[in-house]
Amino acid sequence: MSKNLVIVESPAKAKTIKKYLGTEFSVLASYGHVRDLLPKEGAVDTAHDFAMHYELIEKNKKHVTAIVTAMKKAEALYLATDPDREGEAISWHIYSILKDKKTLKDKPVHRVVFHEITRAAVRAAIENPREISMDLVNSQQARRALDYLVGFNYGVKFVADYLRVAYKALRCG
Repeated sequence: MSKNLVIVESPAKAKTIKKYLGTEFSVLASYGHVRDLLPKEGAVDTAHDFAMHYELIEKNKKHVTAIVTAMKKAEALYLATDPDREGEAISWHIYSILKDKKTLKDKPVHRVVFHEITRAAVRAAIENPREISMDLVNSQQARRALDYLVGFNYGVKFVADYLRVAYKALRCG
């Protein structure tokens, strides 16, 4: 097993990135989101600071199991999901799952971001890791909570109405 584990969202990306990184890296795909809110009342607990309760997505359980198994043998984790708030949330969920399963221990965890899938971009990202951005994670969670509590259509309308009012309030002359 390779000493570094890299997680991306898509299996096609995993295959390409594996070629760029070589034998020191194992690359697995999460196949997108790995957890979602519970599909019942109470998934977002408004009485306790909007605490969110998640469960593994059934169709991705086997991919999560593969990631957990690979992490047990790896020395370091590189979370290379997409550079948007959804990708950041996926990285955070994977990190949380691995932490809960006690497979990380004192192993280093890196968040890497690239905007193109080229050898140079991928290697530069690996050489310049950062932390998971909790601002992006919280942004995604706030949007997900709003969708859950208010509904997607109402949530979009609420944001649009708010922005319209804010624009009018800030408009000069």
